[in-house]
Amino acid sequence: MCRNIKILFHFDPPVTDEEVRAASLQFVRKISGFNKPSKANEAAFAAAVEEIAAASSRLLTTLESSGPLRNREEEAAKAKARSAERFAR
Repeated sequence: MCRNIKILFHFDPPVTDEEVRAASLQFVRKISGFNKPSKANEAAFAAAVEEIAAASSRLLTTLESSGPLRNREEEAAKAKARSAERFAR
């Protein structure tokens, strides 16, 4: 998985449309190999981002979990600690 795509499911507060779109953009960038598409590919790129964002939103609304909600600050702190450990070597 692309490291820039964050887990979006089961958070308090819930994920925003902006966060879903940002993850979709990162996904399309990763699979296409383009950070910014050419003019010729711009429409296809934008359409892919919107389709993936819509599918992701549908998925997130239908998933269920019995566990406690994740806390954004705690998850960010864990990620920061993992990063510090990984790059401290």
